[in-house]
Amino acid sequence: MTPPLRPTSSLGLRFKSVRNTIGATLAAALILAATPCHAQKVFQVAALIAEDQFTAAYEGFRSKMSELGYVAGKNIRYELYNAKGDMVALESLAQKIVQQKPDLIVTSSTTASVPMAKLTAGTNLPVVFLTSGNPLKMVKSYSSSGNNLTGVSTSVMELTEKRLELFRQIAPRVKRLIFITDSKSPNYQEYVAATQEAAQRLGFALSEIEIKAANGDEVKKQLGRLTRKSGEGVFIPPDTALVSAAEFIAGEAIKEKLPAVGSNVQTVRRGLLAVYSADYYALGQQGAKLADKILHGARPEDLPIELPNKLELIVNLKTARAIGLKIPKEILLRADELIE
Repeated sequence: MTPPLRPTSSLGLRFKSVRNTIGATLAAALILAATPCHAQKVFQVAALIAEDQFTAAYEGFRSKMSELGYVAGKNIRYELYNAKGDMVALESLAQKIVQQKPDLIVTSSTTASVPMAKLTAGTNLPVVFLTSGNPLKMVKSYSSSGNNLTGVSTSVMELTEKRLELFRQIAPRVKRLIFITDSKSPNYQEYVAATQEAAQRLGFALSEIEIKAANGDEVKKQLGRLTRKSGEGVFIPPDTALVSAAEFIAGEAIKEKLPAVGSNVQTVRRGLLAVYSADYYALGQQGAKLADKILHGARPEDLPIELPNKLELIVNLKTARAIGLKIPKEILLRADELIE
């Protein structure tokens, strides 16, 4: 019987080679066809901060964004704009950012957020404020902004009484407070009302020193030298221009041996005596989680305004020694940070 015909080994290898070539070609074609559909979007994020103190919030924001999978230069690009405490420059930078139409705008401070809210009103440009002492200047309510903004409140208005209480706890003999205000601040009336009400409840007399300043240099020119003739302690609201001059104010207060309570951690690191507030770096990290939701399709109006996850008591012991003030032991034990 004649055996059945079988392909020779060389013919079999030839068939296998052709099959592999066709398979490889089809695979390559499929990859090329799929590539445009799966091209990774590079998000454009523009950040506006009012002054150097808010850099910490921006750094916290970027750190958390990195943890969430956003890699600078790969799937996200950042542009940081710092007005350096100059309100005229801030308005100009805000306009520049809106003209660029990034995927997301990030701001820090009510001072930077208010003009951005006005410029983006009626648009679909999402804005996340990392820190705002008075969110209700820009949004309908804490539960729903009603617009293209969302973010994190510093709760600084609500903490006015807590910060005033520090004088009772750290310097109980203080009765008259020098209250420095900037009437150009977008929150001037709210700061004054909150402080007056809290001071009345706690039994403090206020001596208001009102100035009109667009930046820290103007604060220095108008404020002059603080003296004990006006009061026994210094209370400073969280206004951008005043905060940018915090080191100057601290220096003048130290000369007069006046305890000065600041509005945030950064002011105490610049020389003021103490503060009870949220840490800006941590607030920036909170804001990053909101930004991530928006970049994944969430609407700002559907994301409630958040409150700080943590509040901290910070005391500058170097300043305390300079003004001859002994900090009570219970305060030292309670403090989250002691600056030597």
